[in-house]
Amino acid sequence: MRKLVIGSLIVAALGATSFAAVAGPWEDGMAAYNRGDYVPAIQVFRGMARAGNTKAQGMLGAMYQRGQGVAKSSSHAFMWLSLAASRGDARAKAELKTVSATMTPEDLSRAREMMQSCEASDYRSCEY
Repeated sequence: MRKLVIGSLIVAALGATSFAAVAGPWEDGMAAYNRGDYVPAIQVFRGMARAGNTKAQGMLGAMYQRGQGVAKSSSHAFMWLSLAASRGDARAKAELKTVSATMTPEDLSRAREMMQSCEASDYRSCEY
C-alpha cells in the first residue's frame, strides 16, 4: 500500500511539473506584460512578431501606441497593427483606426513604407 501511495505522489508531481513546462513564449510575454514588466514583454513579442505571429504583432502595435517598454510611436504602432490587422486580428483592426486618426498624412505614408519594408523582408528589417 505504501508503494502505491508513493508511486501516486511521484506521478502527481511529474504531472504538475510537466504542466508548468507547457507555457510558451506567448504566456511568458503576457505574464511579464501583466506584471508591468514591459521591456521583457516587448523582447518576447518582438521575436514572435518577427516569426509572423499575428497576436504578437498586434501586441507590439498596442505597446508602441501606449509607450509601454518602448518610446511611444504612432508610426511603429501603425506598422505592427497593420500587419496584424491584415492577417485578421480584429483587435488590431480596431486599434489601427484609433492610431490612424491621430496621424498626419505624412506620418501615415512613412508608417506604410515601414510596414511594406518589414513585410517584404520577411520581418528581418523591421524598424523598432
